[in-house]
Amino acid sequence: MIKYYHGHVFQTSTISRDINIAAKFIGAGAAIVGMAGSGAGTVFERLIRDYARSTSLKRQLFSYTLLGFAFWEALELFCLMVAFLILFAL
Repeated sequence: MIKYYHGHVFQTSTISRDINIAAKFIGAGAAIVGMAGSGAGTVFERLIRDYARSTSLKRQLFSYTLLGFAFWEALELFCLMVAFLILFAL
């Protein structure tokens, strides 16, 4: 493969290109690790546990649970976005 850079010609080998592609997949996989956990299950498990301890705080606990779930989903979407950026933008 021949690349042109400011009028200069660079030769890149097939091995170099394969290493770059493999690095992209490794980087995208590392970015996806943030989505691997079951954060939503943990958030709702804590709601059930805390509700069993104090039933009078039902509304406050539920609002905190929804806020925690929203933050967890935002983190997952951010990890997915970074993975797609690594795969398709670089």
